[in-house]
Amino acid sequence: MTISFVLAGGGSLAATQVGMLRALFEAGIKPDLLVGTSAGGINAFCFAQHPTGRGLDRLQRLWSRMRRKDVFPLDPVQFVTGLTGFRDGLVSADRLRAFLDRHLGGARLEDTEIPAHIVATDLADGQPVVLSRGSAVDALIASSALPGVFPPLVVDGRPLVDGGVSVDVPVLQAEDLGSTVTYVLPTVGQSGPAAVPRGAIPVLLHAFSHLFGRAAASELAATRHRVHVLPAPTHAGANPFDFSATDELIEEGYHATTAALAVAAEPVAIPLPRLIA
Repeated sequence: MTISFVLAGGGSLAATQVGMLRALFEAGIKPDLLVGTSAGGINAFCFAQHPTGRGLDRLQRLWSRMRRKDVFPLDPVQFVTGLTGFRDGLVSADRLRAFLDRHLGGARLEDTEIPAHIVATDLADGQPVVLSRGSAVDALIASSALPGVFPPLVVDGRPLVDGGVSVDVPVLQAEDLGSTVTYVLPTVGQSGPAAVPRGAIPVLLHAFSHLFGRAAASELAATRHRVHVLPAPTHAGANPFDFSATDELIEEGYHATTAALAVAAEPVAIPLPRLIA
């Protein structure tokens, strides 16, 4: 049996996954490989580096220190040049790169304690690309490059953008890598009208999330092996650009996962609720 953790994207909402990882760790459920996309890729890589309680403490501190300016800095010049076609994105990835460099340095994907794989999308053909070797920072920036917001990053001659464009929940990629039991760590549970965000870019991402959710359902339906989808908390009015409540999101993720695992007498054998947004 080969267990994988698959971590979806979701901006600041991916902080929820830190609590999920801690609950799984405390329950003794350990992955043989991790696959992540976009912000979920950051969690996947960092946990793969240090799959311990201290490693989770370190990952929680990373999220606690993260602010919108570290990920989505607002630069009027960059914004205007992006709108007029002189740049390929409205936001520069320089601040995100600097933040990841401070926390990850020159880390490489192949040097983790548990194999970690980051999923991006080839902008040329729209196909998912699984990155398993090379610069971790480059892979994470490429996997988080939401088209139109961030410019694509060229890796090995391919222009790469957000992995969620092609596959927000890369369960099939995990199975191709050998997984026979997959735990999916989503970022947003089912929500009602109260969760509709305000603001141009948050509304754009909210619309994307519906598209990604439908694609995720198709991916899950095509799986060949056992898949457990953990229940993500519902965040009313959630904004993936708001990093002010990451500690609360981590707590919610922890308690929701702990409760779900407690219901299943044998967590590995009994499927958990499928609550992909």
